[in-house]
Amino acid sequence: MAAASTTKISWRLQAFEAHSSSVCCLAVGKSSGRLLATGGEDCRVNIWAVSKPNCIMSLTGHKNPVESVQFNMSEEQVVAGSQSGSIRVWDLEAAKSLRTLMGHKASITSLGFHPYGNFLASGSMDTTIKLWDVRRKGYVYRYKGHSQAVRSLAFSPDGKWLASASDDGTVKLWDLTQGKTITEFTSHTAAVNIVQFHPNEYLLASGSSDRTIRLWDLEKFTMISSLEGDTTPVRCIFFSPDGSCLYSGATDCLRVFGWEPDRCFDVVPVGWGKVSDLALCNQQLIGVSHHLSSVSSHVVDLKRVKKSGGSVIQGIIQDNEPLKEVKEPKGAALRRSYERPTTTCGSQRRSPSEDEAEEKLSSAEIHNAEDYKEIFQPRNAICRSTVSITHAKCEECITVAAFMNLTVGPDQNQTVCRSVPQTPLNNRAGALSEEESLSQIQKGHDTMCVMLSSRHKNLETVRAVWAREDIKSALDTAVSMNDLSILVDILNIINLQPSLWKLDLCMTILPQIDKLLQSKYESYMQTGSTSLRLIMKHFWVLISDTLKATPSVGVDITREERHQKCRACYKQLKTLSNLVKNKAAQVGRHGSTFKELQLLMAPLDDLL
Repeated sequence: MAAASTTKISWRLQAFEAHSSSVCCLAVGKSSGRLLATGGEDCRVNIWAVSKPNCIMSLTGHKNPVESVQFNMSEEQVVAGSQSGSIRVWDLEAAKSLRTLMGHKASITSLGFHPYGNFLASGSMDTTIKLWDVRRKGYVYRYKGHSQAVRSLAFSPDGKWLASASDDGTVKLWDLTQGKTITEFTSHTAAVNIVQFHPNEYLLASGSSDRTIRLWDLEKFTMISSLEGDTTPVRCIFFSPDGSCLYSGATDCLRVFGWEPDRCFDVVPVGWGKVSDLALCNQQLIGVSHHLSSVSSHVVDLKRVKKSGGSVIQGIIQDNEPLKEVKEPKGAALRRSYERPTTTCGSQRRSPSEDEAEEKLSSAEIHNAEDYKEIFQPRNAICRSTVSITHAKCEECITVAAFMNLTVGPDQNQTVCRSVPQTPLNNRAGALSEEESLSQIQKGHDTMCVMLSSRHKNLETVRAVWAREDIKSALDTAVSMNDLSILVDILNIINLQPSLWKLDLCMTILPQIDKLLQSKYESYMQTGSTSLRLIMKHFWVLISDTLKATPSVGVDITREERHQKCRACYKQLKTLSNLVKNKAAQVGRHGSTFKELQLLMAPLDDLL
């Protein structure tokens, strides 16, 4: 048994809880194979080192579950798409949001960064593909042609083409500059889950739920291979760096394929379940999967995996039979290779603008400062604005106003642990000297200390009530302080824990949501929107059924009390519905948020 363990081909690296609710998506950085991004129903994007169970940073800003996530080529940026169709791009080095992109009408199902420029592509349940310039708000092109959700996107190595895979069973190749379809491949008999370009040659691979991988010649636009053998849907594919073989990830299994002729080099059992992404790191294949709120990563030692030989695929694959008369690939030597640009367009940093001011609602909560500095800070000596550092324990955190140019405003909220000081502003070349900078900071120091001291004191009072009595009493105390900032702090905690909510809590919070939605501060409005969305999702059915029920015979005090509470909640919801309808006419992100709420609250009109 000891000898067997020394020759193990695959093993589980780790498993950990990644989010407070279910994980919806994940992506591994392809350049290093060491970074992992996860998106969850808690509306957060969490960044991890593949080999460590502790979250490096948590990116907030989305108000709906995160359905798709992807790193750019340099792994300096991450993009995430939500269930509502919104897309957010974050700069991981600067730990801040770069851009919010709005335009899709349904959930984002696929994302991909351009290999050279400041562009990214998004696919959606609305069946469209959009090409975005991350330096601007509107999309550059919209590609229409699929009839169902777009599940995978890939740019060609030279950056000229875009491949898309869809639930409609087709793979489409798009010309980016002309904005039209070059060709369509239709040989798959079920949804296509993944597409990837060969790193050098004019080849495209696609993996499908029909349990096959197809290889397409991009000069002749014909299928050259149909790789079969997987017994479950093909979920991930990954070309080796030299393009000599193709790795296929399916449920609990890795296959290594060759083509021209079609053959299987090796089959490796791996206990990764429904693997979601693959990447290479130091001659090891990293496979990551998710189930409910947990994520697990597995390693396959490629030095022990066969990448030559194998049996020719003829109907049912026979992995143990020798390959007879294996010839050199017929077309490989003649197939055209990509011409990559001689200059690269790396991610450019934008100067502060009105657009960036809108992104201050999004924040990067750094849970592990040491890992963050180790991974992201050494790359470039770039000046950073204030970065908020968040302790892992929610109860130790308070929301404070970040100060930039010594101005304080509740609309600049960032979550910071009160036990950890914020990092000071770095000096820019040619900017203020260290002495002048310290002098400027000192001018606002007293004001900041007074504000933090007052807020800290109030939060400690609320916390003490919560510990001594219950959450309802704590919330009543927060409301009695007549300070919306305290209420927002408390709601930002309980919004992440739906199990804490009761009907009594709804009665207390609903009148306060009215104030938050009408606040001039965007962070207050977003917190109120999240609370309202949670109430409608978890309590509307109870309220509706209670009010529709026929009166009971006799005296039922419990039922009467519940009916009165539901009636009170309904009246408040009806008032909020009218407010939401009026604000839904607004243009921009605010209008989009209220339009979503309006749709969610539509059943109110049908009740009475």
